[in-house]
Amino acid sequence: MIRHIVTWRLAAEDAAQRAADARGIQERLEALRGVVPAERLEVGIDLGATEGNWHVVLVSDFATDAELAAYQSHPQHLEAAAFIRSVVAARGCVDYELSGG
Repeated sequence: MIRHIVTWRLAAEDAAQRAADARGIQERLEALRGVVPAERLEVGIDLGATEGNWHVVLVSDFATDAELAAYQSHPQHLEAAAFIRSVVAARGCVDYELSGG
């Protein structure tokens, strides 16, 4: 099982715009549930209580590397990614294999 975690720092300085952009990311990615081969697809928006935190996180699990690759190249994911790129200032990502224990 492969865990794919992505974090984003949003570009908007205005808090209301940042909140709208975060919801836009969440809505677009959660719409992929049942469409792409993810075992888990969860999007979280930071509570805003800690200065310096990143704004949005995606945690998703895929049975194989091939399913992760299929997700990344899926047309609906590419549409979501285009929106995300338009509203973020920075992105971080980690993919790792979950241990069986």
